[in-house]
Amino acid sequence: MSGILNLIRRSYGVLVASANLLRSPFLLALRIYFFWQLFQTGQGKLSNIGKVIGFFRSLGIPAPHLNAYFVSSLECFGGLLLIVGLASRPIALMITVSMCVAYITGDFEAVASIFSDPDKFVKADPFPFLMAALIVLFFGPGLISIDAFLAHFLGGKRDSTVDRSTQALSSK
Repeated sequence: MSGILNLIRRSYGVLVASANLLRSPFLLALRIYFFWQLFQTGQGKLSNIGKVIGFFRSLGIPAPHLNAYFVSSLECFGGLLLIVGLASRPIALMITVSMCVAYITGDFEAVASIFSDPDKFVKADPFPFLMAALIVLFFGPGLISIDAFLAHFLGGKRDSTVDRSTQALSSK
């Protein structure tokens, strides 16, 4: 019986170690795919800023001129920063807040129906950007990022996304 448990423990350790090897490439692919789209969205908003200001005014957003420039710039330049993985967590936090505001002001019906009609919430425009930003906020940008490069060469903390308990389990 202990032989079977040992086999299960080792097999699980191999699975975890393999998944951990794929974490950084996955985070890089996620950052490139979703934040390139966010960059393009922000770039489009900056090139049509008058329409964005009018839209923000119609939603009753305070200081629509200032907020339109801020949100458009955040999406454009924040998207680029997230693609390369620079200042990832602060930018991801700002984008998370921005997407929550977008949900509340622009698509409150989707928020109100999150439990009664979850498809409406998931299909709303802010959803993919909100989820991608939350993933980067909670898990970091991964080892394939400028943040990780700077941390390594400036003597900062290593990427703390490696779960120490699973690392210990896989080494047994």
